[in-house]
Amino acid sequence: MRGLTVVLSTALIATTIAAPVAGSVVGSVVGSVAARGKGPSRTGEGPSGAVNVVYDRAVFGSGTAEGTATGDGLSFASAVGVTSYTDALGSRTWEYARWTGPERPVGFPATELIASWTADIPPGSWMQVEARARHASGLTKWYVMGRWAYGDGDIRRTSLPGQGDADATVAVDTLVAAAGKRINAYQLRLTLYRTPGSAVTPRVRTLGAMASYVPERRSVPVSPGGGAWGTELAVPRRSQNVHQGHYPEWDGGGRAWCSPTSTTMVLGYWGKWPGAQDTSWVEPSDPNPEVDHAARHTYDHAYKGAGNWPFNTAYAGHYGLDGFITRLRSLTELERLITAGVPVITSQSFRKGELPGAGYGTNGHIMVVVGFTATGDVIAHDPASSGNEAVRRVYPRAAFENVWLRSSSSGGIVYVVHPPGHALPAPAPGLPANW
Repeated sequence: MRGLTVVLSTALIATTIAAPVAGSVVGSVVGSVAARGKGPSRTGEGPSGAVNVVYDRAVFGSGTAEGTATGDGLSFASAVGVTSYTDALGSRTWEYARWTGPERPVGFPATELIASWTADIPPGSWMQVEARARHASGLTKWYVMGRWAYGDGDIRRTSLPGQGDADATVAVDTLVAAAGKRINAYQLRLTLYRTPGSAVTPRVRTLGAMASYVPERRSVPVSPGGGAWGTELAVPRRSQNVHQGHYPEWDGGGRAWCSPTSTTMVLGYWGKWPGAQDTSWVEPSDPNPEVDHAARHTYDHAYKGAGNWPFNTAYAGHYGLDGFITRLRSLTELERLITAGVPVITSQSFRKGELPGAGYGTNGHIMVVVGFTATGDVIAHDPASSGNEAVRRVYPRAAFENVWLRSSSSGGIVYVVHPPGHALPAPAPGLPANW
């Protein structure tokens, strides 16, 4: 379960592979943190007001290439160095190639930045995403935003705790600016690793970053209709609770699997979830093995959970889908995506009774918005349900919008997942583009 940004407290052996060189770099050991979705989101400084958010996608033809090639994304072309990496799987040597993007202005002073990506990372390879920011006093260091591999045989897929300094910290998957150090611009860096001398070709198809400022606001007014009232998308239903006790090595089993369960539902909507061969390792009595598969392949070994936001969209990317993390400003804006046939995965927190019809409270939870009733209420597939048939819920529009957008929640975080050939609607006019 992961709905909110939290600050980690962990034991860290080493920091990053920010600039790989010949020699040894030791990876982080597992950290400890309460189950994801516990604790307040980092909010902006200042009075109440509107959310500022912008999402930009990297253009791999710009920036500095070191051993990478562009074409259909960014791929490993030739090694520019060798390094060693150590984690719970042991120590191995890797050759690497790297791309450093140009500095990109944000357009407003941001307090958070989240990078997300889709990639083809075959066995014998992995990738690392880094970011650094510019604030009024200059550039920060490079921060690791994630070490990603689809499989679990080469490295332990992981975020990297313990990176905080006077400029910023990384809360699992979110670069959080320190007080007085708001982000005016940023750079992204990708490093691709493969077994030395091999022909394995890791390739990143898309990379982007969402920068945002979420003002302090205890409540959010209900938004007007956006054209999707009476529309409901035919998204499959999957319950996380029917997986209770399954594979406890991945965050204790199904009761914590709201994020991979929601991602699975959207994959199923697009006809892209794993097949019988992919899930052959799952216990045959399992009712929906594709959910266990998603939990395994989104699991973050430092955070100890399957709720790392970009790891979920990267998992969707393995099946050829485009996916990214952004913030939306209102349900009106979300309706634009529903009208375009795109279900939206949302992150929210609430006390019991704040979201009528839920019947529970949560410090952080992920669900899928699949449509709206004829009167504008939210139709959600909520994985925290007793069984698959109970997943479909109708939540009052005003209550849902409030517990999703307020600053003590996620501030409007969403996963947007769709096939590359399925066009998204135009972003809201007159505002910075957030998709």
